[in-house]
Amino acid sequence: MAYREKLKNASGFWLLRVLFLFYAFVAATTTTAQQRQPQRQPQRQKNAYATMMYMGTPRDYEFYVATRVMIRSLVRLHVDADIVVIASLDVPLRWVQALEQEDGAKVVRVENLNNPYKDQANFDRRFKLTLNKLYAWNLVDYDRVVMLDSDNLFLEKTDELFQCGQFCAVFINPCIFHTGLFVLQPSETVFKDMIHELETGRENPDGADQGFIASYFPDLLDKPMFHPSLNGTKLDGHYRLPLGYQMDASYYYLRLRWSVPCGPNSVITFPGAPWLKPWYWWSWPVLPLGIEWHKHRLQTLGYSAEMTMVIIQAVIYLGMIAVTRLAKPNMPKLCYRRSDKSISIIQTGLKLVAVWSILASYIMPFFLVPSTLHPLLAWPLYFLGSFALSTIAINSFFLPIIPVLAPWLLIFGSLLVMAYPWYSNGVVRALAVFLYAFCSAPIVWVSLTKVMSCLQVSLEREIFFPRLGESSPPSGFNKLY
Repeated sequence: MAYREKLKNASGFWLLRVLFLFYAFVAATTTTAQQRQPQRQPQRQKNAYATMMYMGTPRDYEFYVATRVMIRSLVRLHVDADIVVIASLDVPLRWVQALEQEDGAKVVRVENLNNPYKDQANFDRRFKLTLNKLYAWNLVDYDRVVMLDSDNLFLEKTDELFQCGQFCAVFINPCIFHTGLFVLQPSETVFKDMIHELETGRENPDGADQGFIASYFPDLLDKPMFHPSLNGTKLDGHYRLPLGYQMDASYYYLRLRWSVPCGPNSVITFPGAPWLKPWYWWSWPVLPLGIEWHKHRLQTLGYSAEMTMVIIQAVIYLGMIAVTRLAKPNMPKLCYRRSDKSISIIQTGLKLVAVWSILASYIMPFFLVPSTLHPLLAWPLYFLGSFALSTIAINSFFLPIIPVLAPWLLIFGSLLVMAYPWYSNGVVRALAVFLYAFCSAPIVWVSLTKVMSCLQVSLEREIFFPRLGESSPPSGFNKLY
């Protein structure tokens, strides 16, 4: 029993210590980042980096944060161009003000373009408003525009792209170019023609910007490769961009290093599953590059927006641990009248409640952690929340601490296996994770069996629901089990 108490105290102490130290580090870094925020020059540049923002998806806030981090990264690289955000009219005013006043971007408000492909069979609803990207051709005050998705991570300055021709894009797919980054020459004529093509129903395989723009420039695969000139002369025509301007993150995961031979390794893109975008805290260490995105955010935007919620959750979890320990002697003392049928129902229900309580202790904290929090702060907060909720199940149902916390320890171990930085390549890493999961499965099964066994013993001894008129078993009864 003394060992269990020491384990509880030590776990809570180290979680609190890690949480406090990292909070202090993030707060100091955020303050520094805000103090050194660069000021954009007020005069209009002749070229622009542009991105878009619209509302209507479950992840609007996350993409807003991603857009701000990308803008701050471009400003930090001292790009010689304006930064423009094409924002729909329903984007909140406070977001627009933050983009303009804090990030130095120029916001262009637009009406959402109607998507005529929204009813086709293979249409993904999250791409309903991506055709707003066509507004980039209407930015006629600029000579060249580099149009960007918000999931781009800039490693180097890419102003040489403004030398490219009327349309240039990268083929990360062998046959179809990617619209996450492309160069264009704004033209009101081209913009009006695109709108006309929308209205007349031009063929669009996916119903989104990717399919429409690819069908509008069908011959790009046959065009020459772009090479910037030394004297900065702008080119005419259409060009393919080297892969180094859109390095798909999946290329990295195979070798755990970059080896893109064509073009400067300047921009990383994350075109995969939406729930594994790099700004989500759970994407690391599952996908190693997620930490790189958060490193950029830590150096630019910071995490002050999430810190209040982090502190509130940490205080609540620590309070839960303290209250649960103090209330332990009285929590399970409920009574029932003797009935064989009711006993069976109560026992079955109690087992279900206990199992669901353990599951909830691992699931609920995952969804309560702010989704765009830094992983090195989010994971300790998750573990603290899971530990706090687990103590409720442990103390309420007189469960053994080690079997209940076995998944907690295994999850922590899996993070260490995935975060190990010295794998030779992605295949070895994947095999290591698989081997760890294979070895962990029997431990989970044994732990579950132990928990159910302890529950059954407690039910047989009537430790939870003593009959009316009988004294309840002593609070320390389960020390032997």
